[in-house]
Amino acid sequence: MGGSGSKVKGAWPFTGSGAGGDSGSEGQEEQSVAQLKGTRKATPFVFTRRSSLYYDEDGDLAHEFYEETVVTKNGRKRSKLKRIQKNLIPQGIVKLNHPRIHVDFPVILCEV
Repeated sequence: MGGSGSKVKGAWPFTGSGAGGDSGSEGQEEQSVAQLKGTRKATPFVFTRRSSLYYDEDGDLAHEFYEETVVTKNGRKRSKLKRIQKNLIPQGIVKLNHPRIHVDFPVILCEV
């Protein structure tokens, strides 16, 4: 379905070392955190997302489209719904009403 990870490599300066366990001393971790604060170029907020809605040939907007077909079997008429998967155009990028925090942002917001 929708991708939740970052698409651009190197755009998030938060992926440096310092998230590891016992490999570094405490002074190095403080230095790397201080360095991240100083060189942060990307915002941790997401303002747009890829929509999961599609337009059909008539211009209707929905997640899925179905077509009702009449099937005659043993002299009985039955109606079935057939899913349409051709000629659908994705809606594209949608602006969010409220900014969200990016999935790759490594800061703990609330510790219980």
